[in-house]
Amino acid sequence: MKEDRQLLVITHLSQLVTLITGFGSLIVPLILWVTQKERVYQMDSHGKSIINFQLSLIIYAIVCIPLILLFGLGILGFIVLGVIAVIFPIINAIKANNGEAPSYPLSLNLIS
Repeated sequence: MKEDRQLLVITHLSQLVTLITGFGSLIVPLILWVTQKERVYQMDSHGKSIINFQLSLIIYAIVCIPLILLFGLGILGFIVLGVIAVIFPIINAIKANNGEAPSYPLSLNLIS
């Protein structure tokens, strides 16, 4: 296994592809993780945290849909999720570049 911090950084930042294309924040990191987890040091742990974070965001977005009817709380939820979905991949890309472990808030441990 080789250490490739640059690929780890790219994997974290690949979540932001949704800002450009409208989709892919789960697909691109999933492909990078599955293809590189055996070859790149720490890719498995970083990939799992990214996939858990993205799946958690999807679950929270689904929960926000019916909450729109409840005083518009779902709209506030979507705004908060949007901010979190942009800020934390950048923060964790910086952490990956420094050799630190990623930490995503509100992330459910679905894949361990």
